Amino acid sequence: MIMNNYQNPNQNSEGKALDKFAANLCERARQGKLDPVIGRDEEIRRVLQILSRRTKNNPVLIGEPGTGKTAIAEGLAQRIVRGDVPENLKSKQLYSLDMGALVAGAMYKGEFEERLKSVIKEVQESDGEIILFIDEIHTLVGAGGGQGAMDAANILKPALSRGELRAVGATTLNEYQKRYR
Repeated sequence: MIMNNYQNPNQNSEGKALDKFAANLCERARQGKLDPVIGRDEEIRRVLQILSRRTKNNPVLIGEPGTGKTAIAEGLAQRIVRGDVPENLKSKQLYSLDMGALVAGAMYKGEFEERLKSVIKEVQESDGEIILFIDEIHTLVGAGGGQGAMDAANILKPALSRGELRAVGATTLNEYQKRYR
């Protein structure tokens, strides 16, 4: 049986990958759907400082479970919406990547990688206007890397190193030490 007519539902989605696999935190902040962030000003300020650099501008938030790493990203989105950020970040949009949605239902070899590549392509096409928040970033190491496929971390590396992709990661200290040391 020849299966040439299979069409990947993730191809030809033109502007839809971020809608499918990520949530726009800035839009949620505009709509008042995010809780106020209290007591994280220093951490948010540090993330803003790192994001404002020309190089090495992809911070990773490390902390124990339940300590507010995601809240820092939400606070960042709220500050962007209020305009309480450096000039170079005022027009940015912060998207929270949903790794579960990226992986869920990816049953064909390479389907996960195609989904991730489509998200990366949309971010690259935004000319630096989109910053990705990747919660549980340690799950990228090895994700999709079965049977000769590239894992997600290796797909992200070129775009990160060229500055075409801006990201804020979050993970626990234990996972960070296991995967990134």
